[in-house]
Amino acid sequence: MAVAVDWESLPTEELLDVRLCDLGLTVSDTWLADCVERLRSELDAVGLRRFRVHTWLSDEWCSPDGIPGVGIPFYLAHPRLIRLERQMMFEVEGGTQTECMRLLRHEAGHALQHAYNLQRRRRWQRAFGKASDPYPEFYRPNPMSKGFVEHLDGWYAQAHPVEDFAETFAVWLAPRSNWRKHYASSPALAKLEYIDELVEDLSEKKPQVKSRARPYSLPSLRHTLRRHYERRQEHYSPGFSDEYDRDLLKIFSDSARYRNNETAASFLRRNRRQIREQISLFTGEYQFTVDQVLRDIIGRCRELRLRLTSGERQTKLDFAIMLTVHTVHLLHRRDTWHPL
Repeated sequence: MAVAVDWESLPTEELLDVRLCDLGLTVSDTWLADCVERLRSELDAVGLRRFRVHTWLSDEWCSPDGIPGVGIPFYLAHPRLIRLERQMMFEVEGGTQTECMRLLRHEAGHALQHAYNLQRRRRWQRAFGKASDPYPEFYRPNPMSKGFVEHLDGWYAQAHPVEDFAETFAVWLAPRSNWRKHYASSPALAKLEYIDELVEDLSEKKPQVKSRARPYSLPSLRHTLRRHYERRQEHYSPGFSDEYDRDLLKIFSDSARYRNNETAASFLRRNRRQIREQISLFTGEYQFTVDQVLRDIIGRCRELRLRLTSGERQTKLDFAIMLTVHTVHLLHRRDTWHPL
């Protein structure tokens, strides 16, 4: 049986050797409990009073197949773990109340689908597709498509029919989303109107699935935090392309003419955080993935002995444009589509 250990004050290296099951955390008595209560109030307000979504701490955001509930990442339940998540992944998914509610609404869409087996309905399939389609490990979105709502980053509705439904439900559920006006000229409006009709139909019906199971719950996860982050970092690492060399030599130079200028590696290290955050914001890609690309580029600049040829402001702009283009290209290569 897992026993909670005193881990809160441990230095990072020691904390990483703590097993997830030994963290001893629950949703209750944290700020997450307020978010969950707010979600339930929103569901009640639209007439889904018989749908009682349950929640638990897991290793990631999830609503496993056949379970009308939501798993919430464990790191959100404690400030020390939020800091560790930011240290290891450079960002915290759901780390603010606004972001947490966006993700809870999305996962509630999955849980609603599971509770009523909505994927079996013909109209659901016509609107979103077949839930039985193979679920991809990666997906390639079309940023120009108007057939999907935009809720979570990365054009997530395009990943799979069940994600399309969850994203559309989240937009529909969000208070003051004004979805009728926002999507008035979009094909996605038909999906939102279908959900409007669907929820009215479900309002007086009991869920078909009432399981309170909690798959991947924190007490059942016996691997360490170190292993947890090794897996996640491996999943989001993009790999390096020689295609960068040509464009790097347009911005920097190995000519002796610039030998007194700052090295490109030093310049990029100094501006790494700002560049990473900007590119992530522009492209919707995870900061960790962008940072891995930056790490490899810095190493390549060092190998090529590149130096600045222009002023800092112009160099920063030129590099940001180059990296944005390459990141978008990265998202559209088969082996580096958006990871799910």
